[in-house]
Amino acid sequence: MREKGYHVDHQPGRPGTPLGAALGALPVPRILRRAVDAATAMRGTRRLEWLNAAGDHIGTTLDLDRTAQELADYAVPELADAAAVDLLDSLLRGGEGERSGSAEAPRTRAMAVAHIDRLRNLEPDPVGELTTAHPSKVAHQCLITRRPALVRRIAPDQYEYIAPTSHAALVLRRAGVHSYLALPLVSRGVLLGLVDFLRSGDRPPFSHADVALACELAAKAAVFVDNARLYGRERTAVVTLQRALLPRAAPSTPGLQVRSGYRPAVDPGGVGGDWFDVVALPSGRTALVVGDVMGHGLAAAATMGRLRSVARTLLGLDISPERVLARLDLAARDLEEDQVATCLCAVYDHAERTYRLASAGHLPPLMIDAAGRAAFLDVPPGAPLGAGVIPYDQVTTEVPEGSRLVMYTDGLIKNRHEDVDVLLERLRAAVDGPPVSLPDSCEAAWTRTDSCGDGRFDDAVMLMAEALPQPDADVVVWSLPANGSAAGTARRLVRAQLERWSLSELTDVTELVVSELVGNALRYGGGATGLRLLRHDRLCVEVSDIGPDLPQIQHAPLSAEGGRGLQLINMLCRRWGSCRTPEGKVVWAEQDLPGGGSRGSG
Repeated sequence: MREKGYHVDHQPGRPGTPLGAALGALPVPRILRRAVDAATAMRGTRRLEWLNAAGDHIGTTLDLDRTAQELADYAVPELADAAAVDLLDSLLRGGEGERSGSAEAPRTRAMAVAHIDRLRNLEPDPVGELTTAHPSKVAHQCLITRRPALVRRIAPDQYEYIAPTSHAALVLRRAGVHSYLALPLVSRGVLLGLVDFLRSGDRPPFSHADVALACELAAKAAVFVDNARLYGRERTAVVTLQRALLPRAAPSTPGLQVRSGYRPAVDPGGVGGDWFDVVALPSGRTALVVGDVMGHGLAAAATMGRLRSVARTLLGLDISPERVLARLDLAARDLEEDQVATCLCAVYDHAERTYRLASAGHLPPLMIDAAGRAAFLDVPPGAPLGAGVIPYDQVTTEVPEGSRLVMYTDGLIKNRHEDVDVLLERLRAAVDGPPVSLPDSCEAAWTRTDSCGDGRFDDAVMLMAEALPQPDADVVVWSLPANGSAAGTARRLVRAQLERWSLSELTDVTELVVSELVGNALRYGGGATGLRLLRHDRLCVEVSDIGPDLPQIQHAPLSAEGGRGLQLINMLCRRWGSCRTPEGKVVWAEQDLPGGGSRGSG
């Protein structure tokens, strides 16, 4: 059937039969117009559905690189044959992006590229490379004006204004690329970057409808990119604060080798208040602390910093672990954030080869013996800090030579699928086995507990401390008689030991310090019970007694014949202090070794 030059196809195999009998009564032009309108409506509906589905494929994570790649992948091949995403370098460095009014195009960095197989040999800017668009480039005009830039049909002399290099322009031309579209990525009035699209071969060039669709896609994607960069900036700020509040290096401690580590969460919302600390105490003791604020973000990191400062101050006063936790509980309850935290505190005594441990709702520590067998220590968990349930209980465990103590936060083992008992057993199995070096053992624990492989969703801390062989020449312990001869005995023992250590030049001061400490113990402490002399980075003298009252420097009048012993010790020694013990107290004083801490032969 023919009318006014239009032709209607017939059904295959039945010549002369109209395509649809119901349509035979209508004029042919009206039939075609309705068919075109219906096809356009169907195509528009399909495109709208495709645009609405973009939110399910772009921005699936808060990772900026992945979000950019998802945008490029989603546009190919539905909208374009090739796509590239560039973001502002200032944004990637934690800046705010570019507000309107700038006369110069900002520097961008290539983030993602996607293409069909036929265009795999194009030469876009390599992902990760920093670029600055030349004023003659179309991308430059897009960044300056913040409006779409369309080259509907690329003329032979226009490839230079599209491609990053002359050779890339030649490759584009040979590949049959004939249409180009660049769009800015703008969110909340901030320029984030741009995305550009290419079409090639027999595909029609970009139309105004394509530009409108691409603008809607770019607007949606810009929101996802902005969310990713804001979360990334928050994560960077929290991790930076977290790392600044953690110790940079473990101090040198006698008889203990410590390996520590912190791993932030991949998800910015998972970074929070995990902390650890290693504090060198008098008389060769070492305090190890691991804690975890229950929460995430800047508030948790700030709370962590406060609690760590309080804990370090208390440990510096040589307070026992259970009393440290009790004071920390009071400090946590005073915080305005009303947050709670778990904490595990351990004090290692090199001379006695023991750990004194106390826990505030924390996961149990692991002890690995010299043969590599790992087992959890039975430490009463107590209540979390800030809960107001005190006191805390302390346990003492002996430490054989070569044993290792593992302290950690729940981020080391936690996932969203398994019970805590299963996770603890996995940790025990991760560190159990033939002995290896301390660094290798730590790295194995990190690797084997990362079960998901995509990174941890909660930040984690781990401390591993190995008890080293005890050199008898570095620490000596004596018992003193409970009578008036204790001071003379202490002076004689100290003098002989300093001669063996080739530290005779410290003899006069050390004998005076020992005499004063033993005299105070006899007068106010019920008698001296022990004397300890330690040589490490400094020379430390410690006298123990059974009295509960801690000594204090007092002002002595000019007419007084005594009361100046602690003043002398304060003047002659680098530092001194005292702490209570279950049996009474100890008073200690430290002196610098001659020659900047070098030690003679023992």
